[in-house]
Order: sequence, then structure tokens, then C-alpha cells
Amino acid sequence: MTNPFLAPSALPYQLPPFADIRDEHYEEAFEAGFAEQTREVQAIVEDDAAPTFENTMEPLERSGGILSRVAHVFWSMTSTDSTPFLEELEERFAPRFAAHADSITLDPALYARVRTLHEQPQPEWTDEQRYLVERRFTEMTVAGAGLDDAARNRLKELNQQIATLTTRFDKHLQADTNDLAVVIHDVAELDGLSDGEIQAAAAAAAERGLDGRWLITLPLFTGHPLLASLTNRDVRRRVLAASLARGTRGNAHDNRETVLELTAARAERAKLLGFATHAHAIMADETAGSPEPVMAMLTKLAAPAAANAKTEAVALQARIEAAGESYELAAWDWDFWTEKERTARFDVDTAALRPYFEAERVLWDGVFYAATQVYGVTFTERDDLDGYHPDVRVFEVHNEDGSEVGLYLLDLYTRDSKRGGAWMNPLIQQNTLLDHPTVVMNNLNVPKPPSGAPTLLTFDETTTLFHEFGHALHGLFAKVTYPSLGGTNVFRDFVEFPSQVNEMWMLWPGIVDNYAKHIETGEVLPAEVIERLQASEVFNQGHDTSEYLAAALLDQAWHARTAGDTVTDVAAFERDALDQVGLLSETVPTRYSTGYFQHVFSGGYSAGYYSYIWSEVMDADTVEWFKRQPSIREAGQRFRERLLGVGGSKDPLAAFRDFLGRDAEIAPLLKRRGLEG
Repeated sequence: MTNPFLAPSALPYQLPPFADIRDEHYEEAFEAGFAEQTREVQAIVEDDAAPTFENTMEPLERSGGILSRVAHVFWSMTSTDSTPFLEELEERFAPRFAAHADSITLDPALYARVRTLHEQPQPEWTDEQRYLVERRFTEMTVAGAGLDDAARNRLKELNQQIATLTTRFDKHLQADTNDLAVVIHDVAELDGLSDGEIQAAAAAAAERGLDGRWLITLPLFTGHPLLASLTNRDVRRRVLAASLARGTRGNAHDNRETVLELTAARAERAKLLGFATHAHAIMADETAGSPEPVMAMLTKLAAPAAANAKTEAVALQARIEAAGESYELAAWDWDFWTEKERTARFDVDTAALRPYFEAERVLWDGVFYAATQVYGVTFTERDDLDGYHPDVRVFEVHNEDGSEVGLYLLDLYTRDSKRGGAWMNPLIQQNTLLDHPTVVMNNLNVPKPPSGAPTLLTFDETTTLFHEFGHALHGLFAKVTYPSLGGTNVFRDFVEFPSQVNEMWMLWPGIVDNYAKHIETGEVLPAEVIERLQASEVFNQGHDTSEYLAAALLDQAWHARTAGDTVTDVAAFERDALDQVGLLSETVPTRYSTGYFQHVFSGGYSAGYYSYIWSEVMDADTVEWFKRQPSIREAGQRFRERLLGVGGSKDPLAAFRDFLGRDAEIAPLLKRRGLEG
């Protein structure tokens, strides 16, 4: 059988032919891809002609066709439907892939050609060509292309070591998350959950051969959606304890030594590149510029957030005692009593709203409908196209005039072969140079109900679906010439902005009442409930902001390590880091603890977890702008054309200014988070 990665797919939109892909195809395609791109880059640097955009940048952008096809599929599969074979292959090829990338990025001859173009821009270049040269030069410079041979060789060794360690961290985390899922032997212990939630837990147990039992699988973050509903306090404690224990149990999946090695390697690499710390190296090529403004913002918000959380804790303790209980509020109690407090204050119980968020209706009449109302796009399910797993669904996206936008894949449900969390990634990224269409995918981790039963989403899961679809729209709408500027290839501390903006449509008038209908009665979510939900948005923000800031500052602490800085006790390091910023709390643990902080130790957000709140400044400001517009369709078109549509072909802050006419203001964020004072 011909290897399907060796030529572009003949399927619509060049969708990878998943039905034809076999395990043995990956390694062969990787080897062929490495060799092909090496030859292509070698031809560029051996060209005796003076560097031009046409003989340097353009062939560089054209290079690596095979490698791009196999890599997009392979890395998608290792995170969504991994197998022991893929895990073993990933461990072997992660350092190989890093070495190959370095052979291009750190090539001194190629760097010299790019530097010449950067120093001698030509008047006939388009704005996108100028920006591409600027980006490539900056990326190569920050990566270390200007180092001498000895330093460059050591840098390559470190990059391969880091690739191996990040792969190991992810593998350990997935295995330990699966192992620590909480087994329930008596259904009475699940009191407070809906029938659908109980059925989903039974189905999860049955998949592991645990018939007659129930299984509570763990999400990526510290808490758990079910903690808001479980009445059994000991079960709540067990669930949170399992979550907090991941990667730190002293077993084969312990991640602590991996973290120490990884952060030490990143610190040494930063020094080699001429930066004080890994955080400085990362932010040199982000909108923030350096860790100093990031730390100033995070620490400024930490004290009022912690103070608000303490006030919230007092109110929850009072509610516990008013209910006749005598125990002291603990972290595993917070969500449960928060819902009681929310109900008492606002007459809103988000845990009881699940019947209004049936997944199919949320998708078609909510997420897709909002995109139609705001951007004019429509969706058609393509049952004739196969995804990589039976749960994956494929949708075709069109503009108002019928022209093609791309394909959207949705993989909603959790499974043992999928890593935790929710994310978007491209399979094919649009660019006109290579005439590539767009194929993007969203992954969530919603528990799958038994066959025939509806999937009822939590309030947070519904928010997450809108959020991740915002990333998908960014990827779908970007129209660029060059592959490396396509889709969501923007600065890390900007990429969350479009996805956070998309969350606003979840409760937008005219959209929420189109999809939020009771699964049994068809009743629309009452307007007064929506008003109370909106009124309660600042509620519990002390807790939510504190747990987020704790994680963001923990990330900064790990990546403020300098070369030679010795850390031996991970738990002590984490405690000290949080204590120094006033966010060490037994009742409000960090959203991600070191052992399972996938974002920063294997997910590409190292020294960049601050990006969410950094982007939220622009998000909150943009939401207020949308509220003032007379037509969301016209406003959406402006947002699409001036921000989403440019992808990474323009400086993102310049794109924001072009869209809104000014820089972002922080006041809307402070108001949203209850931090105005």
C-alpha cells in the first residue's frame, strides 16, 4: 500500500485519509519528510545568487510538504487517540524532530541569507512579505542562530533533551490521570448527580471492565465539575485528592524529577542564548516583551484576588454552619457550597442547568448559530468523511455566498487514549502559496453517556465549547499567502484573545434562547435566569482569579530559574513560590500544580500561562465594544476581516489597533473580575 503521507490527500479539503493510515506509515513518512526538507533547504543555502525573497523566503515556505502532512496527523493522534505504539514512536521521534527543526533554524548559512533580507528590505515587497522576513529573522535570532559552532551544538543537545522530557511528562501525566480515576462501589455515594451523570460514570467503568461500579475520571485542572453536585463529602475529598496527587506519587509516573531536569535544561538554554532566564527568552518574542510587565500585572492582581477569596470563604463557612454542619471549609467543599451560596444570592444553580445544555442543540443552535449570526458562515455535516476515531464528526463550512471556508472536526468525548483538557489544532492550514485549504479540529473531554442517552453539558463545558470554537474560527477565517503565517500562528500571549471573545455569545440575547432549551420540556432557559447568571458573573471571582493567578505565577517561578540554580524539593519550591505572592491557600489550591501542569511542561505554554489574563484585557474591552454596536453582523464582519482574517500575517497588536482604533484598556477586565477597587 502506498504511504498516504507521501502525497497530498485526494479527499475534499485535503482531509487526511485516516481510514488508510497505518502505524507503519508514520516512521517511513517522518524519514522521507526529514530527507526531503533537508534537500530543499540545502538547495537554498547552496544558491550562489544574492539572497532575494524569491530564492530564499519563498522556497523555505514551500519546503517540508511530507513532514508537515505527517507531523500534523501524528501529533494530533498522540494527544487524541494514542496507543502504546504511538507513545513509543513519539519518545523516539520527539528529539529527532527537534534536531531536524534545529538543523534549519540554526543553520548559519540560511541565517545569513535571512539576515541580509532583513537588513535590505525591498520596496516592492508586500506588507505580508516584510512581516514574514521580520518574523523569520527574529525567530532564528532568538532561537540562537547567531551563536558560534560550540554554543550552537550545545543548544541542539539541549533542545533534544527538552523534547524528550516534555514527551515524558505528557506520557506520565496521561497514565497517572487514568490510574487515579476514582472508583465508586455504591451508587448511593453519587447522590446529588443527575441520572445522566451517573450513567456516564457507569459507562466509563464498564469500558475498563469494572461492571457494577462507577468511575469518576479526572479533568486536566485541579478541580472537577462534579464537586459542585456531590453531596457525599468523603467522595468529594477523594476526587480532589486524586487530582492533586497526579505526577507526585513516587511511582513510575512521577513527574517531579522530569520537571527539575526540564526547568534546569530550559534555564541553561536561556543562558546560552544570552537571556537571564527561560521566561526572558520566551517573552522576548511575545507582545509582553519581558517578564517584568507580566509580573507587575500578575502580582498587582494577586492581593485583591486573594482578599476577595477570603471574603468568599467566610460566606461559605457561614452557609455550612447555617446548614447544621460543623466542619471547616476545605478545598473539596468549595464548589459544592459555592453553588448553595449562588442559589441563595442569585437564585441560580449552575449544576441544575445541565438539562438546558444538551450537546447537540448547543452545537447546532448555539455555537454554529452564533457563528452564522456574527460572521455569516453555515455548517453542513459530512457523514461521508471519516475522522480518526468513531466519535469524531466532520463539518463543512461555507460563507454566505456559498464559497468554501474549510472543514471543522469535533472530538467531544473523553477516553483513556486522549489527554486531558480542551484544545484546537490545525490539520491543514490555509495559504495561497501552496494552495492549501483549511482543516481544523476541536477536542474536549466530556464524559460520554450510554448509547442512546443525551449528552448534557455543564455550564463550564458549554463555555469551553464556545471558547475552543473561537480558536477554530481564528484558524478557519485566516487568509494568508505564506504557510508559517497562517491560522493561529500568532504570539502566544495573543492567541487566547479570539477564543475568549467567542465565549460572549453563550449568553448573548437572541443566541442563548435559540439553543438553551430544556431537554424534556423544550422550555427556553428563562430570561430571568439568564439575567441572574449575568448578575452573578463577579460572584466567586476571588476564588477563580486566585487559582488562575497562582498557576500563572507558579509557571513564572519555575521559569525564573537561572542556570546552575539548584532545586531538589518540588513541593517546597511550589509552596514558597505561592507564599511569596500571597496565594498559598489550602482552600484555594492552584488551578494546576507542578506534577500535572501540562500547559507549561509539555503543552507549549512554558512561561506563558499568563497569556490567558493578558489576552483577557483585550477580550473584556472587545466584549464591551460589541455591546455598543447596533448590528452584531456588521461588527462581526469587522472583527473577522481586521483581526481573525489576518492570521499571523500582521503584528497582532497592530491588528487590534486596526480593529478597535486604539490600544486595549484594562478597566473592563477589572470590572469583570471584581477587582475595580
